[in-house]
Amino acid sequence: MTEGRSLSIIELGEIRDEPPSAPSVRRPRAAARPLHGAAVLLLSLVVLAAAAPWAQRTVSVVPASRTATAYLAAESVFVVDPPIPDGDRYLSAYAQPAPAGAAVRRRWQAPLARTGDYLDVRIERGLVLATAVSAPNRVFQTTAFDAVTGRQRWQHPGSLQPTADGGLLLTDGREDGSGAVSGVAPDTGRVLWSVPIPPAANPTYHHDPAGQVDRFVLLQPTGEVQVHDAGSGHLLRSIDTLPGDRSAYQRVQVVNELLLLVPPGSTRLVSFALADLAPLWTAEVTLVSHVLDCGGLLCAVPQTGGLQVLDPATGAVRWSEPGQDVLADVRSGRLLMAVPGRGYAVRDAATGQVRTELGGWSLMPVLDADDPLVGVRRGDDGRMVVAELDLVAGRARIVDVLPGIAGSCQASLPVLLCQRLDGTTALWRLTR
Repeated sequence: MTEGRSLSIIELGEIRDEPPSAPSVRRPRAAARPLHGAAVLLLSLVVLAAAAPWAQRTVSVVPASRTATAYLAAESVFVVDPPIPDGDRYLSAYAQPAPAGAAVRRRWQAPLARTGDYLDVRIERGLVLATAVSAPNRVFQTTAFDAVTGRQRWQHPGSLQPTADGGLLLTDGREDGSGAVSGVAPDTGRVLWSVPIPPAANPTYHHDPAGQVDRFVLLQPTGEVQVHDAGSGHLLRSIDTLPGDRSAYQRVQVVNELLLLVPPGSTRLVSFALADLAPLWTAEVTLVSHVLDCGGLLCAVPQTGGLQVLDPATGAVRWSEPGQDVLADVRSGRLLMAVPGRGYAVRDAATGQVRTELGGWSLMPVLDADDPLVGVRRGDDGRMVVAELDLVAGRARIVDVLPGIAGSCQASLPVLLCQRLDGTTALWRLTR
């Protein structure tokens, strides 16, 4: 791929916010006729102001083929070429234009393997980590590139995440039951230590307040639960959950400072303190699929759908929803629920009370967990309506309406990255 000219366009905003609905009120009688002309003039000015563009947006075309995949990252955009059996394939790094509206410039380009599907490209520890999966054995592999120069630094099978001590944690689980959790030095890629993963088991992780892994948990087939330090791999503590040294299928998950176990039969949820593995409570919750933190409570999602919300201190069920609603996101004590046939509704996490219904949207992938939720939907004219979904305020605030969007969008407001109907990939910076 050769570096080409990129295009920057200034577009005018079309819809930035929609007024909340309000009940109709009786129009007050005019106090005097002389005020009528002034009122008409004022009304005309208001209508003109509403019709005028609310703000500007800048649009920059990212050099990418129709079949390439683009990834939004902090201050960057990465483009992965599609697999090419008989040709070269590259990872290209582009700087997000600054100031807004400037041209998109390529910073570097690095060769990639001709085969493999890339699932993620992101920046960690001064490295660009590109994670791919190869068929048919579904083996994951992560390649680390220097974030400044694009030079390949190292490569490992598995996927990586940052640890609280400044390192990287590599998880390599295989379908044949082999695999390990390992510590990796970011600068050299050297494997510092390694802990085997039990067959048919997936590690679960505890994150510190900064979102970095400080502990990981392994569940042995015998029922032994092991808590390891993510910086050294050392075994911190363990507990036998199946006395008698027998084997049975169980699942384990970490939510905040609790270690939650789904024992054989999936008819209960057993809680332990992660700090010392002291047993805390047992709740009769059947067929649990997974558990999430819900604003200080526990949201247990059954395999059959619906939701059960538990008190993390006692395991008591605060409220439950047996229907087919699906938990989509949690923000500031509010739950975003996908309601079949009705779009999204916002519930209060503590009580289950429906606060508002937001209607039909498709959630756009966001870059960081703290980024605002973004929903998109097609307008009657085919344009893409983009809205910030505010669960606390209980409203969808329209931030823009974009023409010519095909999809494959990512967001980190006020930045959007989408593919357009003409096959080009573009970066929007919205003025909020």
